[in-house]
Amino acid sequence: MRFSLNVDHIATLRNARGEDQPDPVTAALIAEQAGVDGIVVHLREDRRHINERDVRLLRELITTKLDLEMAATDEIIKIACDVGPELATIVPEKRQELTTEGGINVIDNISRLKDAISDLHRSEILVSLFIEPNINQIDAAAEINSDFIEIHTGIFANAISEEEQFDELDKIRIAVKHAKKLGLGVNAGHGLDYQNIKIFKEIPDIDEVSIGHAVIAKAMFVGLKEAVQEMIRLIR
Repeated sequence: MRFSLNVDHIATLRNARGEDQPDPVTAALIAEQAGVDGIVVHLREDRRHINERDVRLLRELITTKLDLEMAATDEIIKIACDVGPELATIVPEKRQELTTEGGINVIDNISRLKDAISDLHRSEILVSLFIEPNINQIDAAAEINSDFIEIHTGIFANAISEEEQFDELDKIRIAVKHAKKLGLGVNAGHGLDYQNIKIFKEIPDIDEVSIGHAVIAKAMFVGLKEAVQEMIRLIR
């Protein structure tokens, strides 16, 4: 299972003072040296953390995979096609949310998403759809030629009871198997941390996990290199 680090929170801290430090690009380079398999950034429409300068510099400087999280809007699709990340992960986006709150509804947005995937494919960019562990949504993702899905693990991560957690984990297992049968790559992310990541080692068909907040939070106390390497030890 591969591990990609989301560095959005580095940019959030930088933007809090309207200055240029800490630099998310520097954080990405440190994370690469520590052994991550890729870097994830979310270029939001309101540019609340990552900006175009960050994305373009990352494209120039990192040597692993760049995963650009994005809404399926004309503006952001155009930027993605120009920059050329290895992977574009389409997510739902609300202006007032603190972080992405759930998976995109593929079924209700199938025409728009199909067009977005076609545009990105023309620029030779692989596409992932961030969705709930729902069979019908996975079927819709495969129907419109998505290359990957990324399963939203937030409900699992925020479960209050052990029963709720294991119920959600069962849904994730079933979803992963179904997606693989359809030929989709499977990533997972949202709310994963140093404790709950351990159980995902039992789901071998997950290709990659995307983790940000937990690693960046730990890095404040132990440094980014150590925080990344500890997560890698747990995953592998």
